[in-house]
Amino acid sequence: MSSTKGLKKRISGIRDTKKITNAMYLIASAKLSKARQELDNTRPYFEALKSEIKRIFRIDPKRDNKFFYPVGVAHDLQGAYGYLVITADKGLSGSYNMNVIKTALNLMKQHSENELYVVGQYGRHYFSSHNIPIKDNFLYTAQNPTFARARQICDVLLDGYLSGRLKKIYVIYTDYVSGVKSDIYVTRLLPFHRSDFLDHVQERVIKEPFEFSPSAEEVLNNIVPSYVAGFIYSALIDSYCSEQNSRMTAMKTANDNAQELLESLTLQYNHQRQSEITAEITEISAGCLGKEMS
Repeated sequence: MSSTKGLKKRISGIRDTKKITNAMYLIASAKLSKARQELDNTRPYFEALKSEIKRIFRIDPKRDNKFFYPVGVAHDLQGAYGYLVITADKGLSGSYNMNVIKTALNLMKQHSENELYVVGQYGRHYFSSHNIPIKDNFLYTAQNPTFARARQICDVLLDGYLSGRLKKIYVIYTDYVSGVKSDIYVTRLLPFHRSDFLDHVQERVIKEPFEFSPSAEEVLNNIVPSYVAGFIYSALIDSYCSEQNSRMTAMKTANDNAQELLESLTLQYNHQRQSEITAEITEISAGCLGKEMS
């Protein structure tokens, strides 16, 4: 009887676990839907800023600015590079966190001077436990990203860049492509290339003069920080969507495995129970037969 009790207890435990994984799946699905809606709502603003920057460089393609590579300067700038690595605050999301961390580590190996800025408790714990220096005062959660938080992160990174301490800044995050696909994305946040804002295939000829007030330089200096903050916000949302999508996939896999295990254990329990009932019937029949013979 202890065998069937053990199987019954195990089946009950798996059913309870399945309830938890199913609830986590539904929560992740709701968070994903909300985050995607917020990202869609901010895209027009982000694209409008990019369009204005394009307008300036269509008028003056060789305009110099502190946020862009100087004309004729090689891409390999000497000095420290900053890396903004976006991870989750917790696990249970498949390989989501480790894929980002491995990509960041490989990128950092290519340069000797690095400053690491990490969003998400999982990433901070990993780098700290492996004795990889990170900015301890850079404590930002990956949950419920907001544009205000993106601006705060932008201010920290721009402070290092404008002071000359950081020569380049990279962002490493997971780009949400679709419900079945997410890609690790590495982009150089600063400095920009003019080619990032000049689409030579679709470039339009400016026939009429366009005036900037107080100047094109001042307009760039005001637009670019907002554009950078918008890009960081987009990266935070994309990462958050990818995290929830990865968690949904992991929880669905756990649910499917639990269902298969439940079916196997239920079949095993029924066989075991049937064997025990058969044994009990045999013992009773043998006892009755013995009494009749006596």
